[in-house]
Amino acid sequence: MIEKLENSELEVSKKIRSIFQVSYKIEAKLLNTIDFPPLKRPLEDYLKSDTEFFGYSKNGELAGIIEIDHTNNYTHIRSLVVNPIFFRQGIARNLMEFTLKTFDANLFVVETGLENEPASKLYKKYGFIEVKQWDTNHGVRKVKFEKRINN
Repeated sequence: MIEKLENSELEVSKKIRSIFQVSYKIEAKLLNTIDFPPLKRPLEDYLKSDTEFFGYSKNGELAGIIEIDHTNNYTHIRSLVVNPIFFRQGIARNLMEFTLKTFDANLFVVETGLENEPASKLYKKYGFIEVKQWDTNHGVRKVKFEKRINN
């Protein structure tokens, strides 16, 4: 089940941050980096964020989260994380399908580390096309994907 998470509530933001932390530790290993900014994101940033968080629950436990920044011009998938104990159970796929169906946009945008093969495969599966690569100042090669919807 997918539902909007009220990140302005302290206990909800603590749960969101904990899932982000365990998931991003795995991504940092995939990207072979120690200095990974998403792992440094403070709790206050989740509490005060204007983005929308949607959670996928499985057996009563928060298993995955997608963070969305939606405007009139585009929908930016800021983050898509799954608790490692729920890997390979279709949670990221379900969150992607939910996002593509829920948000009315002509353009969807997402970024990830180039070496994050599972994420890149997922985005390509849903028709996202690579549009840019660059090196960050913390040593990670990133890739940006876009999906255009022609109405």
